[in-house]
Amino acid sequence: MTSNVRPQTFSALQDLDLRGTALDHASLKAVLPRPELNFATAAEAVESIIGRVRTEGFAALSELAEKFDGVQQDYTRVPAEAMERALAELDPQVRAGLEESITRARAFAAAQVPEDTSVEYGTGATVTQRWVAVRRVGLYVPGGLAVYPSSVIMNAVPALAAGVGSLAIASPPQKEFGGLPHPTILAAAKLLGVEEVHAMGGAQAIAALAYGVAVPGGVDPALAIEPVDVVTGPGNLFVATAKRLVKGVVGIDAEAGPTEIAILADATANPEYVAADMISQAEHDPNAAAVLVTDSPDLAEAVRKALENQCRTTKHAERVGLALGGKQSAIILVSNIDAGIAVCNVYAAEHLEIHTANAHADAARISAAGAIFIGSHAPVSLGDYCAGSNHVLPTSGTAAFASGLNVNTFLKAIQVIDYDRAALQVVAPHVVALANAEDLPAHGDAVAIRFA
Repeated sequence: MTSNVRPQTFSALQDLDLRGTALDHASLKAVLPRPELNFATAAEAVESIIGRVRTEGFAALSELAEKFDGVQQDYTRVPAEAMERALAELDPQVRAGLEESITRARAFAAAQVPEDTSVEYGTGATVTQRWVAVRRVGLYVPGGLAVYPSSVIMNAVPALAAGVGSLAIASPPQKEFGGLPHPTILAAAKLLGVEEVHAMGGAQAIAALAYGVAVPGGVDPALAIEPVDVVTGPGNLFVATAKRLVKGVVGIDAEAGPTEIAILADATANPEYVAADMISQAEHDPNAAAVLVTDSPDLAEAVRKALENQCRTTKHAERVGLALGGKQSAIILVSNIDAGIAVCNVYAAEHLEIHTANAHADAARISAAGAIFIGSHAPVSLGDYCAGSNHVLPTSGTAAFASGLNVNTFLKAIQVIDYDRAALQVVAPHVVALANAEDLPAHGDAVAIRFA
């Protein structure tokens, strides 16, 4: 990035001054910064890809891998020896970091596993809710501008804790590594005991996981891709669109958009920390969002200067500049922290940091966020890797109604009704009365016939 671009980019980090305004929820939602995501434009291309994968199978996957990834392949399954080699050659410090992340993620996931519950309505009348893991899941790990072995952990650990018996990871093939996913991704999978990894990315990977891909006779059946019940993991617009289109055929975690960070801060915040945390998420993607919400104009100005200074030395300065200069990023000035909390609850950030004098109390008033990071020593980067929390989180305001990836994503609740004759007789008149009220008399007859 040239020196004359940096100041121009940071002067473009927009200000949104909400001081002295009384905006309701709908009005706030309309003015808050968001990235422009055109699902409609992507949908036509993605529908075509999904159709081709369903009808052409590996022939389509092979052609698309050559077109989008520049690699040639007949089948997608990563050989076992490649995964063993990736783990053997893994940098010891990276391995130690992955192992620590796995240990912490496993502890948190284990604590989330729900217990079956039963209620007795008298002798012989019991209703139970039983939690059962889905049969098979597909875990998408993006490639693109960065390498995400941490996403292997975040996807696989809760699925394993839930008791899922069959896991398949899909990650884009890399020309640099002979058409296989990045070796650090393979090593992370091997550390977790996940043996099935497929070198495929984009919408075609989602289609293959959702619908499955068979192999012709005479070909090793282990090369086939068996359809899954749930697909999880982040990705670009085409991956998100594909997940939207296969939803209903399979379950999905979310239609993830570009990453985002919001920071609620007052005059006590350290502007250098705030700037560093904004940059840390902006380096993901030019469409990443970084939003500062503050009641302190002095802090806002100090953060702007810190951003400019820190961008001079950050590796991905151009990408960061594009993200911070985009319409999805802003410094939002509010009258006080109460107003800032209201803004944050409407924005419903994927990641929300609280840098205020009363950080714990202010965090307790947040009702919409994928994950909340409290205080000056809990940056989003901690959650990305080693906090123990999960970094696959709802984006684009969907944290208002959606949750981050967790054990329950991979579980289904089955209700078991166990009544004997005497217990049914107690409620039989009520069933008959309600059935008649709904003009469904056969429902009542199905109960009455047992006592005729």
